[in-house]
Amino acid sequence: MLLSIDSADAARANLNWLFVLRNLLILATSLILVIAVYDLGAKLPTNPLWGIIATMLAGNCLTWLRLQEGRPVVELELFLHLCLDALCISGLLYFAGGATNPMAWFLLLPLIITATVLPQRYTWYMMLLVCSSYTLLIFHYHPLQPLPVAKVIQTDRLPLDLRESHQRFELHVFGTWAGFVFSAGLVAYFVVEMANTLRERERKLAEVREQALRDERVVALGTLAAGAAHEIGTPLGTMAILVQELLEDYAGREHEGLRRRLLICKDQIERCKNALAVMSASAGEVRAESGHAEEVHRYLEKLVQQWRQQRPGARLQFKVEEAQAGARIVAERTLSHALLNILNNAADVSPQAIELRARWSQSRLELSVIDQGPGISVGLTRELGQRPVASSKQGLGVGLFLAYTTVERLGGVIVMESLPQGGTQTRITLPLLTSAGVRDKRERSSEVALGR
Repeated sequence: MLLSIDSADAARANLNWLFVLRNLLILATSLILVIAVYDLGAKLPTNPLWGIIATMLAGNCLTWLRLQEGRPVVELELFLHLCLDALCISGLLYFAGGATNPMAWFLLLPLIITATVLPQRYTWYMMLLVCSSYTLLIFHYHPLQPLPVAKVIQTDRLPLDLRESHQRFELHVFGTWAGFVFSAGLVAYFVVEMANTLRERERKLAEVREQALRDERVVALGTLAAGAAHEIGTPLGTMAILVQELLEDYAGREHEGLRRRLLICKDQIERCKNALAVMSASAGEVRAESGHAEEVHRYLEKLVQQWRQQRPGARLQFKVEEAQAGARIVAERTLSHALLNILNNAADVSPQAIELRARWSQSRLELSVIDQGPGISVGLTRELGQRPVASSKQGLGVGLFLAYTTVERLGGVIVMESLPQGGTQTRITLPLLTSAGVRDKRERSSEVALGR
């Protein structure tokens, strides 16, 4: 069974940890074998033991080559690596005393790792393998030969049989101690790191599920927007025709007051039609000409001018703190609507004092919208962008939810926070069209929004 992208990344990380752990196992086994044979004079079948160690080393070289490939690592592949380790450890124990060897607990190592990083069904398979191997090692093995008597310290006065028994006991105690220290280090470092990899994978999956839930809300809102645009479009068109006919019927100067009121109605109808166009954009029905590349400074000036026409009673101070010439942005209607929503939220709580600060480099645009309203609570800050927030007092609702979604779809970030002196600061970061990677990403986002 192939893993998902996050699962494949976790499996690759675990295989990398297994590669490191196997190197330590090979090094430790070789060191023990050298000390036991060439220093303590133990009589062990060295040729088969070195052959198994060489097999483990060759397998680890293949593992290193596998890690260099781009193909995803699957669960079954990781399990087969652990099975190979279990068989190699069983072979080492077979030629070194079997179950009587104090290092026989090494067989639990593949089982611990399997239980930590793989699904439960693989754990049961590994349990059957290591239990079968340990059971066979009880009855079939090359027995450990006692060390030469000259190597035994402070036992020269004991009879020969007692010396050999005392020697076996010392060897068993030392092996048990070494096994305990190694297993403690294993659990404290490698197993914990592998478990951290799994927790990171679960965190990423939770983020993906949360993003999918947010996308479902956006799709639902887009569906409602498309339905509303379809239902309201015809009445607005009829009203526009009637207003135009009234303007033609009352063209004289004696009807100047009536004409002003009709022009206001016409302007409001146009605003409603533009709002419907934005709603259609959220539903994927925007016209192809709604998104185009434009210089950042010109785009922001047009945006501020459009907002001032919509909110003539509000006072906005627009300030450019730092600018790089030639920087361009995708002037999408959905992005403009998102930024207008944020300015409208600020104007709802602070109509007499709104500040828009802008600064941009060749690759990034940073906007700050500052108001002097009551601020925003910490609890509400956590919910913004996750779902529509119904709070008419602070002017936060579906519009801000869609603004968050639009900015994030374009690769940007929105952060809202209360200021110590009062009011709220909304910081918006957007990538620009300078680097090729960002350009391709933004253009793909534009094509998705344009329904191409």
